Amino acid sequence: MGSKVKLKTNRGAAKRFKKTASGKIRFRRANRNHIKTKQSTKRVRQARRNGVLPACDTPSIYRLLPND
Repeated sequence: MGSKVKLKTNRGAAKRFKKTASGKIRFRRANRNHIKTKQSTKRVRQARRNGVLPACDTPSIYRLLPND
């Protein structure tokens, strides 16, 4: 009787964020595609690594990715 409605995954968020095994959210850093000549070498190098979302922002992304 009281079956819940399936929640849809936000496809835009699914392409940008990924859940890790420990439950953290990983994302790709910005400013990685072009016009890197005006950026410092340090900034470009550090942008290569994926970022981990702060704990305070994680619940809002979890809401967008219910089935992942």
